[in-house]
Amino acid sequence: MKGSLIVLDTLNGRPAAALIEDGVLSDLLIDPAETLSPGAILRAVVDRPVKGQGGVFLKGPDGARAFLRQTKGLAQGQALLVQVTGFAEPGKALPVTPRILFKSRFAIVTPDAPGLNISRSIRDDDRREALLELAHEGMAEAPDGIGLILRSVAETANDQEVAADIAAMLDTALAVTGDAGSAPELLLDAPTAHERAWRDWAAPDHLVDAPSGFEDHGVLDAIDMLSLPAPLPGGGTLFVQPTRALVAVDVNTGADTSAAAGTKANFAAARALPRLLRVMGLGGQITVDFAPMPKKDRRQLEQSLKAAFRADPVDTTLAGWTPLGNYELQRKRERLPLREALAK
Repeated sequence: MKGSLIVLDTLNGRPAAALIEDGVLSDLLIDPAETLSPGAILRAVVDRPVKGQGGVFLKGPDGARAFLRQTKGLAQGQALLVQVTGFAEPGKALPVTPRILFKSRFAIVTPDAPGLNISRSIRDDDRREALLELAHEGMAEAPDGIGLILRSVAETANDQEVAADIAAMLDTALAVTGDAGSAPELLLDAPTAHERAWRDWAAPDHLVDAPSGFEDHGVLDAIDMLSLPAPLPGGGTLFVQPTRALVAVDVNTGADTSAAAGTKANFAAARALPRLLRVMGLGGQITVDFAPMPKKDRRQLEQSLKAAFRADPVDTTLAGWTPLGNYELQRKRERLPLREALAK
């Protein structure tokens, strides 16, 4: 099927959403079994500092542990608002930040970060002025110190929808930040997979919201295929293997024995890698063993990697080449690995 399709369904009884572009599974969101997932806002209590790591452990609701990379100005027993930023590795504390964002489809309200900002990708001056006026109107009654960012999708949105989104996010922000409790508590749950699909994905050509949507539109088959090596144009294959320490990626040229086989497979792998990591929910340290190719082609391959990851919604740092000729990346753990999500 040409064009974009969003399918809303459930997996293992939990909300899930799939984005299919031109017949290819482009993104996949599955609700984790855990309550405290990325985006959740909670009141936590400072427990104790972690020597040598520049941070403190926090006590979260229901006995949860969190880790905050900050020590200055914190005292044991102090209550503070934090937001979960990613999934924790087994046995480790949840990563959190005190820089809280209230994010919706059009608006992001930013407590403790004042200012009204319009996405830089909106270049039309008239539209920027109109959105800035909406921002001023929507934030007119907001207390000092609270800011607003209007996202790029607001460029083509209805003004009433944008205004309503600003009002809703501001009301939520004021309710949460105005909470006066002192015990650990979950104040705002993370968005569901369906809510994140509405919030972060562009409006599709087609939308399916049905209990059998994943089966009817091949999503289940596409998920099953992720357990196999991914085929590359020209006959090569891309192996993505998560381990406890890192994600190992191997590029294979397959049956192609030509002089340019390695170069062709590597460039195809660079274009395919962001999608595979995204739908498999993989993050952390990633080491890529590219196929043999001339060193003179490395710079161009790096540019191809940068271009591919630039359009990816998950923060990824391209670290560069190792002495052994592998390429390393560091990717934010903001999604639960697919095999863990399916196992729970």
